[in-house]
Amino acid sequence: MSPAAPPYDAVLLLSFGGPEKPEDVLPFLQNVTRGRGIPDERLKEVGEHYYAFGGKSPINDQNRELLTALRASFDEIGLDLPIYWGNRNWAPYLTDTMREMAADGVRRAVVIVTSAYPSYSGCRQYRENLEDAAREVPDAPQIDKLRHYANHPGFVGSFVGSTAEALDRLPEGSAIAYVTHSIPTAMNATSGPDGNGYLDWHLDVAAEITAELERRTGRTRRTDLVYCSRSGPPQVPWLEPDVNDHLEALAAEGVPGVAVVPIGFVSDHMEVIYDLDTEAAKTAEKLGLPMARAATPGTDEKFVTMLRDLVVERAAAERGEQPARPCVGKLGPAWDDCRHDCCPPLRRPTPQKEAV
Repeated sequence: MSPAAPPYDAVLLLSFGGPEKPEDVLPFLQNVTRGRGIPDERLKEVGEHYYAFGGKSPINDQNRELLTALRASFDEIGLDLPIYWGNRNWAPYLTDTMREMAADGVRRAVVIVTSAYPSYSGCRQYRENLEDAAREVPDAPQIDKLRHYANHPGFVGSFVGSTAEALDRLPEGSAIAYVTHSIPTAMNATSGPDGNGYLDWHLDVAAEITAELERRTGRTRRTDLVYCSRSGPPQVPWLEPDVNDHLEALAAEGVPGVAVVPIGFVSDHMEVIYDLDTEAAKTAEKLGLPMARAATPGTDEKFVTMLRDLVVERAAAERGEQPARPCVGKLGPAWDDCRHDCCPPLRRPTPQKEAV
C-alpha cells in the first residue's frame, strides 16, 4: 500500500546554492553578503577558496545527486510527489522555482531544507526566503517546513557509521572533534524557541554519536565540539574554539590522532572541503597529528530514507493523525511550526569593512 501524500502535492528541496564556474564566484558572494557593506576586494579574497577548486562549489552537484536519490527512494514506496529544487543565493533561485511550481498547479508543498539545526541563518532566514518568494509569485503554493532533523536516527546513524570508519584509519586512542559552522554567540543565544538551541542541539547530537560508538566498541575517548568558517568583524564574539586552534591543543597534549566529524553539514559543502579537507588537514600535517575526516550524510541511504520518512510523517500530521516521530537524545522531536519570535535576526552594525 502506497503512503498517503495529501495534503501535499509536491516536495521542495531548498538549499544555500553556490557558483558553478569562475565568473559566478563574485556575483554569488555579493548575493550572500548583500546588505553587509563588505567591499568587493574582500569578497575577491574569499573567492580564492572557490578558485582553488576551479571556481565551482560542490553544493549544486551534491543537491542534484540528492534529488536523484530522493526520487528513487520515493518511487520505492510509491510516494507519487514531484520534487522541485530552489536555492537562496544562486540558480536555480527559489523565486524562479516557486514560479515553476505555481505554473504546474502546485497548491501545497513540504520543504526539505539542507540545514539540520535551529538558528536564524539555518532556519528562520530560509523561512523568510520562502515568504519573500511567495510575495513575488502570483498563486504561490503554501509551503510547510519539515521539523529539524539533526537528532533523527537517520542523521545520527549516518555519522555513527562514518565516524567509525574514520577512527579505523587512526591510531588507537584517537580523539573525536565534532565540527560545525561557527555563528555569533548572540545568534546562538536566541536560537530555537527558548534560546541556545544551536549549541544544545549540536552537543546532544555529538553525545549520541559518542554513546553509540562506545556501545559498539566498549571504548571511551576524548570528544569536543569545535567550529569552522568564522566570519564577521573580530570584535563580535562567535562560538569557539576554531578547529585549527583545537588541533594545535590536541597535538600539544600528545593525542595520537583525531577524527574530524562535520556534524553541522549534510554534505561536503565548501566549508568542509576547504576549511577541513584543506586548511585543517594542513594544520594537522604541520603538527604531525594523524587526522581522518568522517563523511557527511550526502546520499547515504539512512539520510535519504529519513528525509522521505519525514515527508510522510508531516503529511500524516497535517491530516490530523498522530505519526511516530523518531528521534534520539535528550531534546525530543523538534516542533513542526516555528513560533513567530523564534530565532530572531541579529541587528547588523552600520556597514563597514568587515571580514567574511
